[in-house]
Order: sequence, then C-alpha cells, then structure tokens
Amino acid sequence: MTVLITVFFILNINMFYTYILLTEGNNLYCGYTNDVEKRFQKHVEGKGAKYTRSHKPLKIVYKKEFETKSEAMKEEARIKKMSREEKLKLFS
Repeated sequence: MTVLITVFFILNINMFYTYILLTEGNNLYCGYTNDVEKRFQKHVEGKGAKYTRSHKPLKIVYKKEFETKSEAMKEEARIKKMSREEKLKLFS
C-alpha cells in the first residue's frame, strides 16, 4: 500500500516553469506557469497575457523548471530585469 501511495504522490507533483517566448517583431515575453505548452497555446489563441495579444507568439525559446511557484516567480522577476542581450544569452 505504501508503494502505491508513494508512486501516486510522485506522479502528481506539480512543477512550475519560467519561460520566454519569441514574438512577432523579434520581441521577447517572459512568464511563469505550471504547463508551458498549454500556456503557449493560450497566448497563441489571444487568451494569455495582454502583451501577447498584440505581439503574436512564435515559439518557446527558453524554459526552466522549478519545484515551487515562488521559485518560478522569482526567476521571472529576475529575467524581466535583464537586458535583452542578457536574456538572449540564456538560450543562445
């Protein structure tokens, strides 16, 4: 019984991600989520952030995994303070 509970717990751990999108106009957008692909699709559909409604996302260029939402949010804040050149170095 303990093994089943442990396996169930491991499979249901929710990871969080900080991500960067390349958008039309060669701009970068940074955010955080618990499902990068699903969030990207929301951005593409115009149901994501206000910024990506007017700057159509083209692709995910960077993602980093975290165990907690707080860690992902802190990384997002750190990245948003970076210059464009510093952001490009993350995934180039």
